Amino acid sequence: MDFNHITRPLTDDEAKAEAERIIARSFQQSLPPVRHIPTSFRDDTPLPAYGDTPPVHQDDKRIVPAWAAGIAVASIGVGAGITGIGCGAWLVLQGLASVTLYGVLMVTLPFAGVAMVATAIGGAFSKARRSVSKTVYEGPVTQNTQINNTSNQRGMFSRTRNDVR
Repeated sequence: MDFNHITRPLTDDEAKAEAERIIARSFQQSLPPVRHIPTSFRDDTPLPAYGDTPPVHQDDKRIVPAWAAGIAVASIGVGAGITGIGCGAWLVLQGLASVTLYGVLMVTLPFAGVAMVATAIGGAFSKARRSVSKTVYEGPVTQNTQINNTSNQRGMFSRTRNDVR
């Protein structure tokens, strides 16, 4: 191929010939077939099962930063913890879905019994304390009630104050 025209400008005759070639090709009825060029190659020949050269050990030279390893371990722990919490919530909700009145009564019966015993013990202590000291006040009682109403009104705003003594 001649690539010389790429590096230098075309002469007038070459430019005229190239223009005629482009015009003739663009108005042609049938275009020549496009030549397909392969862009990849696959070697399908079978590989030998063994060879003359022994395998060579290749060292692993990947370096993982400590913070990346820590984040990976933490994410695994968080995932496992969330899974456990989810399973526990599922079990609780499955249990709540099958709640009956008798089941609720059976669960709350020990708490009601403890509350009843605590109330009985508290009542016994209260009665024992009242029987030990009995204070009786005897004497005249005087009661005074005085009510003062003050009202300040000025225009649109007002204030009323009631003092009871």
